[in-house]
Amino acid sequence: MPTFPRFTRIANALPATVPFVGPEAIERNRHLTVKARIGANESGFGPAPSVIEAMRDAAAGTWKYTDPESHDLRHALAAHHGIDPKFINIGEGIDGILGQIVRLVVEPGQPVVTSLGGYPTFNYHVAGFGGRLVTVPYDGDGEDMEGLLAAAKREDAPLVYFANPDNPMGSWHGADRVLDFARAVPETTMLVLDEAYGETAPAGVIPPADALIDRPNVIRTRTFSKAYGLAGSRIGYVITAEDTALAFDKIRNHFGLNRVGVAAAIAALADQAYLRSVVDRIAAARDRIARIARANGLTPLPSATNFVALDCGGDGVRSRAIVDGLMEEGVFIRMPGVAPLNRCIRVSVGPDNDLDLFEEALPKVLARVGNR
Repeated sequence: MPTFPRFTRIANALPATVPFVGPEAIERNRHLTVKARIGANESGFGPAPSVIEAMRDAAAGTWKYTDPESHDLRHALAAHHGIDPKFINIGEGIDGILGQIVRLVVEPGQPVVTSLGGYPTFNYHVAGFGGRLVTVPYDGDGEDMEGLLAAAKREDAPLVYFANPDNPMGSWHGADRVLDFARAVPETTMLVLDEAYGETAPAGVIPPADALIDRPNVIRTRTFSKAYGLAGSRIGYVITAEDTALAFDKIRNHFGLNRVGVAAAIAALADQAYLRSVVDRIAAARDRIARIARANGLTPLPSATNFVALDCGGDGVRSRAIVDGLMEEGVFIRMPGVAPLNRCIRVSVGPDNDLDLFEEALPKVLARVGNR
C-alpha cells in the first residue's frame, strides 16, 4: 500500500533539516536576544540612502509582478560589467540560482564535486535533486583547485562547485590561477564559480567579466546580498555564455523576484561611491576583528570577504562552546561545520557598536570555556 502524502523517493530520503539555523530561530528556541548580528555574512552597514529612497518609490507598485525578463536590471548589470546583456540572467540570490543550476545539470544519482566543508546550501540543493556529493578536503584553509579538478575528471562529474573568495574560511586564489582552473575543467563538466564576495576581494582576484563568456560550461554567480547590503531583497545573477544564460529561462521562476528588490539593485549599481565606502568599512572592520582576536589569544585567518575566520586553537567542541557562549551574551556568530575547519569561529563584519559588544563578550566567554 502506498504511504501518504505521496512524496518522491528523493524527498522521503532527505533529513528534515535546513542548511542554516537563523538568529531568529535561536532567539525563539533559546529565549535569548540578538544584540550583535555578526554571524550571517550580511552587511550591517546597510544599503545606500539612494537605494532606500528607490525602494520607497517602488513600494507603491508592489501590487504588480516584476518584469519576468528583468530587462532593466540585466541591462544595468551589463553596462556595469562592460558586457552584453545576453551573457547575464537574474535569480533569487545565489542560493536560488544554485538550485536552478543543479536542476539544469544534474540527474539523480550523478556525482557532483565540491569542497568538504564548503558552502552547505549548494550541498542542500544537490541532495534535494538526487545528486551524489563527492567532496575534496581543503588544502590548509583554502579550496584545493587541483583536487577539485582531479575529482571532476575521475568521476566524470556533470557539475563542480568552487567559491572564490571562499566561504567559510575567507581564503582566495588569484585570477590567473582561477582562469587556468576554469579552462582546464572538462567541457562535459559545468563549473559553478561562486563570486559572492567579489566586491570585497583585493585587486587581482576576480577575473574580468568577459574572461570566461566563451566557455558554456562556466557559470559565475554574483549577489547583491553582501557589500551592497541587500540580503533581504534576494537578488543574484549569473555571468555565463549566451546559450547557458538562456537555459535558465527554461526552469527559473519567472515571477520569483520582487519589484522593490529589483529597484534596489538598480539603484545600488548606480551608487558606486557608496559601495566603495562600504568596502573600506568592511576592510577596517576585518582589521578590528583581527585585533580583538589576537588580544584574546585567537588567530585570525587572512580574509577577502566580509567576515573573518578565527582559529580557536582546539576542535569543534571548543568552537561550538564559544559560539554558544557568545550567543548567551547576545552576540550571534557562526562556525564551519566540518573538521578541521571547525576549529574556527566565523565573525561577520559590522558597525562599531556590534564589534564593541563582541569585544566585550569574547574574553568573558573564553574564560568560561577554558581549555575544553
